Amino acid sequence: MLHWHHQGVDHQAAWRSESGLPAPRRVVVVDDTLSADTAYRLACEGTALLWQGDFQNARHLLDALKRRLDKPARKPAGKAAGRGKPRPAAEPVSPAQAFHLHRQAQGQRARVLNSLLVPLQPDYGMQLRRAPDWREACTQAWGAPSGDAGVQAVALRELLGVVGAYEWRKKGVAMPVLGAQARIHPHYGVFSPVRGEYVDLVAQAPLPAAGQALAFDIGVGTGVLSALLVQRGVRQVVGTDLSPRALACAQENLQRLGLSQRVQLQACDLFPEGQAGLIVCNPPWLPARAVTTLEQAVYDEHSAMLRGFLTGLRAHLLPQGEGWLILSDLAEHLGLRSRAELLDWIEAAGLQVVGKLDVRPRHGKAQDASDPLHAARAQEVTSLWRLQAR
Repeated sequence: MLHWHHQGVDHQAAWRSESGLPAPRRVVVVDDTLSADTAYRLACEGTALLWQGDFQNARHLLDALKRRLDKPARKPAGKAAGRGKPRPAAEPVSPAQAFHLHRQAQGQRARVLNSLLVPLQPDYGMQLRRAPDWREACTQAWGAPSGDAGVQAVALRELLGVVGAYEWRKKGVAMPVLGAQARIHPHYGVFSPVRGEYVDLVAQAPLPAAGQALAFDIGVGTGVLSALLVQRGVRQVVGTDLSPRALACAQENLQRLGLSQRVQLQACDLFPEGQAGLIVCNPPWLPARAVTTLEQAVYDEHSAMLRGFLTGLRAHLLPQGEGWLILSDLAEHLGLRSRAELLDWIEAAGLQVVGKLDVRPRHGKAQDASDPLHAARAQEVTSLWRLQAR
């Protein structure tokens, strides 16, 4: 619960945080009279700002906080004051250090921006001036409101993310590899296939004869790879995931595409029971801790899913079957995991590499020279590793 004192009265509200952050300890009620500089100072100090003013002004304030966070730091003077000596050059940082500094900066940025809260009524409505009706978006993301729920407090930034996901879900992502008019509709908290290089790799890889009857799709997500395997001629696919959101998302997309009869979805960790002639997995590619649900598609602490897939693959492959591991090498360029480690894990699992397809990323960050990780991103390659039992 979130607690605060305002105008001589104690208040409370249920705290909602997708990333599981604890409720703020200090809360002040603010409105349109609050200046952006004061808001920024309070947010940096760890004080949550519960908005009670005009909703559109709250959005303007959030933008003002972003501008203050994005403002370039002042460059230090070239010479030490009063001595006329140049300052020592900054020590160069390794790619791994740059990554961890970037993650720290992202975390601090998120903490500041998530300090601006808005109250939601039990039906997800907002009793703020000029507030839009986003009840449907919240229902799709969080489920139907509870009849006995009280007021909830949520970060405005998170609420905007809910609405953005709702719009993507309505619009969908064009997926021409599945058909001229085909679209995949990602749900809130499920990784969207907007970065489609991995889909192209699965479309191009030679389908093993042993995999034409049955394939496993490990970490099914939106269901896009299961749909593609069916369209490529695999007669039956079993897709697995631990996320109820992902399973619901995959089911809806497969129904839209008319393929749900040929894909069975199971809630389980990695592999279903039995063996298949083709097993596909596109695990998170960076070995670091995920903070939010959506980050779980990118960050895999200690490479747990990757190593679990490799360790269990041999036991679930039919003779002459193949495991397709789809993995970006960004972690290697960042110094977070070496190619030698990956190859050692493959060998230790009793597997061998029988082929590899590569593709360069097409997403915007790969060309963004201002990105702190640009040097690594510019070298990134996504690969489909074709693995067989030794």
